[in-house]
Amino acid sequence: MTQHWSLDDIPWDRFDAAKVNPDLLQVAKAAALVEVRADEYTQYLCNVFHDDPEFQQASREWAVEEVQHGHALGRWAERADPSWSFDKSLAIFRAHHIIPTAAGASVRGSRTGELVARCMVETGTSSYYSALGDSCDEPVLKEICYKISADEHRHYKLFYLHLKRWLDREQMGKLRRLKIALSRIVETEDDELAYAYWACHAPDQPYDRKKYATAYLSRAYSFYRMRHMDRAVGMIFKACGLSPQTRLFRVSQKIAWWLTETRARQLQKMVAKAA
Repeated sequence: MTQHWSLDDIPWDRFDAAKVNPDLLQVAKAAALVEVRADEYTQYLCNVFHDDPEFQQASREWAVEEVQHGHALGRWAERADPSWSFDKSLAIFRAHHIIPTAAGASVRGSRTGELVARCMVETGTSSYYSALGDSCDEPVLKEICYKISADEHRHYKLFYLHLKRWLDREQMGKLRRLKIALSRIVETEDDELAYAYWACHAPDQPYDRKKYATAYLSRAYSFYRMRHMDRAVGMIFKACGLSPQTRLFRVSQKIAWWLTETRARQLQKMVAKAA
């Protein structure tokens, strides 16, 4: 897999501090920490696919691009907030949030399940960075977000290609794939992003999962629009072997957007109550 851009391709000289959105800055910091740790997650993937050198190589190449995403976001955030240190926050994050790299088998129960989960992650990140880019006025961050979104969509295609290979071996049904997909989507609100947000913004305070998950997610959900969720549902259906040319697909798009709006409102209420 060939890298499609480098940090030198980012128009850093166009940075405009007056156009920095404080909420975008806060989520960009946390996202930078999560993205840059892909090289650790690759150790886990290589263990799971210990007898599949083709996928191992693909996962290592994937990690190179993901790590670059983290460095791009981190460099931008340091320009937007010179008091913040990417390296310092990353060290805190690594010390408190441990990725289980030594696992010898997939936590999804099979290699096919692992690839379905990977497709869901790339679905989420592709739509997320597209949403951030569409919401952003600061030209450098907008460029970074669109480049990352395009990478994540290519990564989805990469994992989907290997998913089809493993489906030929393990013959996992559509219902089982859908269950794994939905379970991985729910995990979007797990400890990882909450820890990343805490490490960026309040490492001198005790970690409170609910508090920092709410702080991150209330901002993240606010950037989504219906078109972002519609695209995500299409990618989910493809990974699960479901047809988009159905009434179920159209209903699922409406439900996905309703859930997104509902969750956004819930999070805003939680923030207001805490304040």
